[in-house]
Amino acid sequence: MKVYIIWLAGVVLWNFGYPMAKPIEDVVAAILLSFISIGLKKYFKL
Repeated sequence: MKVYIIWLAGVVLWNFGYPMAKPIEDVVAAILLSFISIGLKKYFKL
């Protein structure tokens, strides 16, 4: 649940922080958030 909340906060911050972002920037942000959530899942399993 922690990972989901952190991911959701990242999505909200991105959408409100960069409302005029181009579609390619949204895709890059989604990919980065995906990698971060994968890393967090591994981190919280320790």
